[in-house]
Amino acid sequence: MERMTDDQLMALAEELAHKYIITDGHVDLPERLKGIKFTADSIQTVLSTKKGDFDFERAKKGGLSAPFMSIYIPSSYQKNADSGKSYADSLINWVDLIAERLPDKFALVKSPSEVETNFKNGKISLPMGMENGAPIGNDLKNVKYFYDRGIRYITLTHVKNNQICDSSKDTAQWNGLSPFGKEVVAEMNRIGIMIDISHVDDSTFYQVMRLSHAPCIASHSSCRYYAPTVRRDMTDDMIKKLGDNDGVISVNFYTAFIDSTVANYDARIEKMTKDLLKKKNLKITDTLVRRLIVQYKKENPEPEVDIERVVDHMDHIVKLIGIDHVAFGSDFDGVDGRLPKGLEDVSKYPNLIYHLLKRGYTENDIEKICYKNIWRVWNKVEEVAKNNQGQ
Repeated sequence: MERMTDDQLMALAEELAHKYIITDGHVDLPERLKGIKFTADSIQTVLSTKKGDFDFERAKKGGLSAPFMSIYIPSSYQKNADSGKSYADSLINWVDLIAERLPDKFALVKSPSEVETNFKNGKISLPMGMENGAPIGNDLKNVKYFYDRGIRYITLTHVKNNQICDSSKDTAQWNGLSPFGKEVVAEMNRIGIMIDISHVDDSTFYQVMRLSHAPCIASHSSCRYYAPTVRRDMTDDMIKKLGDNDGVISVNFYTAFIDSTVANYDARIEKMTKDLLKKKNLKITDTLVRRLIVQYKKENPEPEVDIERVVDHMDHIVKLIGIDHVAFGSDFDGVDGRLPKGLEDVSKYPNLIYHLLKRGYTENDIEKICYKNIWRVWNKVEEVAKNNQGQ
C-alpha cells in the first residue's frame, strides 16, 4: 500500500473525526457559563462565541459529539455539604437548560446507547461528570441522588483533601481514602457511577484500585514521565495498575501538566511570588505583586508546547498498557487557554487524529480512542451495578 501524503492523512483525519463519535472526558463549559442568565444573548455563547474553548459551532467542526460536562465544585464548597450540593445542582441545571432551550442541537444522556442515537440525529450529547465528590457530604444516599440527576462519573476530590480522600495537591490527611471514602467507592460501584481518579494522591489511587470491583477512569490526566514534578500526573506504575483494572486514561491537554518546561516555568513564578510576598510583606491581591508577575511573564514568555506532546503522552500509555486504555480528556474551558499549539479549542480534534495516523495508529485504533474505550468502561460499570443491585 502506498504511503499517504500529509494532505491525504489530514483529509482522512477530518473524515474519521465525523465518522466516529468523539467523547471527551472533561470540558468545563458549565463553570464558564455560571452566573450568566440564559437569555437570547447568552444562548449565542453556547452556539457561537470567540470566548473560551467550546461552543456548538466549533464542536461540530471538530467532530466532538459527547463532551462530558464537568460539574466542577471548588474546594471552598467542601466546608458545607449543603452548599456544595446546591452548587452542584445549579451547574447541572445549566446543562439541563442548554438541552431544553436548544433541543435540535444538544441532548442530555445517561448511557452510551443514547449518545449513539443522538449522533445519528446530528445532536451533541451532554453526559455529565462531577469534579470533586464534596457534594456527597457524609450521606451515601447522595451518590444515588447525583446518579439520578445524570452524573456518570465522580472525581473523588479536587485540589484539597475532602471527606472522601486525599488530594495530590494537599498534604496527607487520611493517607488515602477516609473510612467514609471506602464506603463511597463501594456505593459508586453499586449504583453505577464511574470512579474518576484524576486529582487524587497516589495512596488514594492504589486503595481505589484494590477496592473497586468495576473499571475506573482518569477523566483528564497525563503521564508523570513527561512532567516528573507534577504529582497530579500518573506514574508508570499507576498507569499499569489502571490497565490491570481495565480502566481508561483520558489524556489532559493542559500544558502545565504535559510538559516539564511549563511545569518548571510555573514553579519559578510561584517561588518568585512567595519570595516577594515575604520580602515586601504583601498580599497576593496587591497591585504591585500582580504588576511584577505580569512584567516577569512579559520578559520571560511561557514555553510553547506543540500538539505532538499530547500524542507523546498517548503513545506512552499505549506502550505501557495497550490501545484499549487511552482516550481524550482535554480540560477545555478549565485551563485559561493554556493549551498546545494545534489544540486551541474543540474544533481541533482532527489535528490530533492526524498526528495519531501519522504515527501509525489505525482507523480501528482511532475509533477506540475516540469513544469505544470509554464506552467499554461505562457499560461495564453499569453491568457491575446491575449485578450488585439489592446487595
